Amino acid sequence: MRDAFASEHYDIVASDDQVLFLTADIGFQVFDRLVADFPDRFLNMGVAEANMIGVAAGLALSGKQPWVYTIVPFLTMRAFEQIRVDVCIQNQPVKIVGVGGGLAYGTLGPTHHSLEDMAILRALPNMTVISPCDPIESRKATRAASEHPGPVYIRLGRNGEPQLHVDDYEFEIGRAVEMRSGSDATIVSTGAVTKIALDAADRLAESGIVARVLNVHTLKPIDRDALLRAARETGAIVTVEEHSIIGGLGGAVAEVLAEGGSPVPFKRFGIPDTFCHGVGGQDYHLARHGVTVEAVCEGIELLLDAG
Repeated sequence: MRDAFASEHYDIVASDDQVLFLTADIGFQVFDRLVADFPDRFLNMGVAEANMIGVAAGLALSGKQPWVYTIVPFLTMRAFEQIRVDVCIQNQPVKIVGVGGGLAYGTLGPTHHSLEDMAILRALPNMTVISPCDPIESRKATRAASEHPGPVYIRLGRNGEPQLHVDDYEFEIGRAVEMRSGSDATIVSTGAVTKIALDAADRLAESGIVARVLNVHTLKPIDRDALLRAARETGAIVTVEEHSIIGGLGGAVAEVLAEGGSPVPFKRFGIPDTFCHGVGGQDYHLARHGVTVEAVCEGIELLLDAG
């Protein structure tokens, strides 16, 4: 996802001289071509994330389109007040790109995990929150963010995520993508764990359960129509996310279902109300907290049996 973003962003910079890139002292190899070709529009702000957001807001007020980039927790949490006050209250077109979403920096521990970012940023008025599931969606989300008039947060993995989409699929902010059709149950996912959702749907099909997979790449604004349609047309809904189940995708979907009066059986798969201690990588932590193909399949089977 990271390289796909860098490539698409380079094209955006090349086509619009009002676009600038600000980084908090990371990403130099990834953005070497940008530095070489547009050195006056690549700004290393140092390890000073709050200041970086303030500078970006000032640039936006001057008619520029600034993009800020660094590791997710340091960008979204250390600089939260500046994002809220300098960017969102003034509705400035600052594009905020966090790398290493979820547990991508698994071995570095809870300080480098990002399990709260989507919850805190989707609470901000004017903020759009996007979590691409693969490199193709990363490119399309980057392009869509550049054309969006207000602030946008894009949550990226580190790199190496498999391609899940075909190249010509249509991306639209706020519109979920049905990646598998099905009428028995719906698996709602966001981000890189959409691969788990697709694999779970394939495994359920082997036992005769046809599951719909709904990729909610935009957490805010969320696609209420697609979710309520899934609640009407399928017998159970589960959410899968690499984020706390509090305030993230699971919380957002629960809000939609409750306010829509849906009685559909529902379960969240994600990180519970805990920090991920212990030494291990991304897959280790996901498995430890039940974000696996096996757990999702079992959860859906139990919901359908109970219904």
